[in-house]
Amino acid sequence: MHNPFCSTTNSFRQLITVRLHVLIILLSCSQYATSQNPESFFNKKDLMLVGSYYYPEQWPESSWESDIKKMAELGFEFTHFGEFAWSTMEPEEGKYNFEWLDKAIALADKYKLKVVLCTPTPTPPAWLTQKHPDVLMVNAEGRTIQHGARQQASWSSKTYDEYVNKIVTVLAKRYGNNKTVWGWQIDNEPSHYGASFDYSENAQVSFRNWLKIKYQNIENLNTVWGNAFWSQTYNNFEQIRIPNQKELVQQANPHAVLDFKRFTADEAAGFVIKQKDVLRKYIKTSQWITTNLMPQHSAVDPLRMKALDFQTYTKYLAEGYDTGHGEQGFRMGSAHSIGFSNDFFRPINGVSGVMELQPGQVNWGLFNPQTMPGAVRMWIYHVMAGGNKFVCNYRFKQPLSGGEQYHYGIIKTDGITVSRSGEEYVKVINELKELRKIYKADVKTPAILLKRKAAILYNPDNRWEMEYQPQTNQWDYVLHTNRYYKALKSFGAPVDVIDESKDFSNYPFLIAPAYQLLDEKLTERWKKYVENGGNLVLSCRTGQKDREAHLWKALFQKPILDLIGAKEIYFDLLPEKLMAKITMGNTIYNWNNWGDIIEPDQNTETWAKYDNQFYKGKTAVLHRKLGKGTVTYIGADSDDGKLEKQVLQKLYTNSGVSTLSLSEGVLTEYSDGFWFGFNYSSEDQQIPIPSDAKIIIGEKILKPAEVVIWQE
Repeated sequence: MHNPFCSTTNSFRQLITVRLHVLIILLSCSQYATSQNPESFFNKKDLMLVGSYYYPEQWPESSWESDIKKMAELGFEFTHFGEFAWSTMEPEEGKYNFEWLDKAIALADKYKLKVVLCTPTPTPPAWLTQKHPDVLMVNAEGRTIQHGARQQASWSSKTYDEYVNKIVTVLAKRYGNNKTVWGWQIDNEPSHYGASFDYSENAQVSFRNWLKIKYQNIENLNTVWGNAFWSQTYNNFEQIRIPNQKELVQQANPHAVLDFKRFTADEAAGFVIKQKDVLRKYIKTSQWITTNLMPQHSAVDPLRMKALDFQTYTKYLAEGYDTGHGEQGFRMGSAHSIGFSNDFFRPINGVSGVMELQPGQVNWGLFNPQTMPGAVRMWIYHVMAGGNKFVCNYRFKQPLSGGEQYHYGIIKTDGITVSRSGEEYVKVINELKELRKIYKADVKTPAILLKRKAAILYNPDNRWEMEYQPQTNQWDYVLHTNRYYKALKSFGAPVDVIDESKDFSNYPFLIAPAYQLLDEKLTERWKKYVENGGNLVLSCRTGQKDREAHLWKALFQKPILDLIGAKEIYFDLLPEKLMAKITMGNTIYNWNNWGDIIEPDQNTETWAKYDNQFYKGKTAVLHRKLGKGTVTYIGADSDDGKLEKQVLQKLYTNSGVSTLSLSEGVLTEYSDGFWFGFNYSSEDQQIPIPSDAKIIIGEKILKPAEVVIWQE
């Protein structure tokens, strides 16, 4: 039988992939990486610390002390300075002014507030960009992005790198031993926001250098990119430009696009990790280093930043884009928005935080509604329930000028009165004091949660490749993955979103949604995981291509056919308005996004069949036993996730694992000995709390945006 993994071409692909992965590891495992356990930066008895952003450079000095005193009086435990203050720190080249920051940090110390100090690199000052316009990024239309907002600098600019090194070094030397500085945030939301990618000459040169390291010679690149197609063959690396659809008549080379997205993620990570290295040279070991990332910004990959002590994220839910659950859902957001972010960032280093949480109404959304009373409090507790060590809100005082005037703060525009959502922060702060009193350090995770525990396997390459080649206007990788995540959470299952570096055996259930790019090593790991008792779930599109996004020289999806127990697979795609049918048991489910039609092999079970179209009666969901475990392949991607949920429910039931059946918008979580119930729905909901449980905060029946906390 032909082995798709064994060919000269595929061996070469594996070689260059290994070479690239080694390069990434070397970049990430930098000289000054700390071996310190990130847990050591925090006291478990604190459960979660609460902080707020403050901008002394944006307010008269005469108000600093009263503001910081007010912050402390309200119960906040730390504040956050400096991420947008480069022009105040260095008003002219080489002329530094830190007296204002010294005073602000001293005031924080006076009122017993810790300080998260930031590097100011998202906002290069005007004097820098005017003197060195080459530090600016260029968008896909060829426009140089000018001074006047933020994140306009090119990560590929050596000149910018030099200036960044200077300002970070000065900051580290000045504050690296300051007892009030708790930790460091590098940059802020590293990205280019809506511009996404940099096409500047700096980026063009860096991309070509990245390709030279990966491919070694132009012949190798031509082979992997398939450049004989459309006569795209290059004679040398200098002929290569960043693939840019704005410059091309038709589709850019998909292999070039995938490499460019990998390169961009490497540049972003390198920009952050180089700053980490500078800081770690000078700061004391008790000060931690992190950055603040946007969970859904796919151009930047948190997995490439493992050399940080831990990672934090930004989260906004009521901004017009997330309609949530039911009529009032737009005021609360999705029940799974914070949850998925918690479960993605926490496993990276074992510790995470939320550096920027929505404080109430904002200014930049599709439309900017008032938050549901209680929603901000619910979000804070959801952050805590995800095991985060701290939560910080943006910002303490609502600004009177600038681009975010309509962005709520803890304090209203009069500079004195606590806002409605600010009162919710204060309420949580006071409740946390009581929770800390009854925290038990020796409590163990309940056995039922260990039985339900699941992992979702993630690799950004899959997302990037399918974003560019979706094959249907209805394909959405994030929505596809969330269908599985939502089903698991409705069961009351703990979830970790993991990459391939993690040990699969820690999870009774492993879901790899649309895992399109893989190799022999991964399929062998999956097989061993199942043979040793694991339950593996694969979904449509899995195994279609190798790591460089080439189809296999074999039957379609050949590498997984033996694993799932199939002879062959082909797929169908339908128009938006046509809903096709799948039958599972006595229930009919709708689908129309993607359908893998499966021809089963022997010793397999068909759990669901297509109920119409020309392949009526063909297998849509396939299940088999292998060794001590099972493999389930779900070939269809539905709109509502009901099919996926039913398949997972059957799998849990057959495995002898009991589950909850939580309503849409309802969640339960467990952390540090406390159980949490959340109601993101628009209706009153009853939380399944055992009769002998001790309710600490809230009630069994929750109104929308309410929380209940209990111990068992």
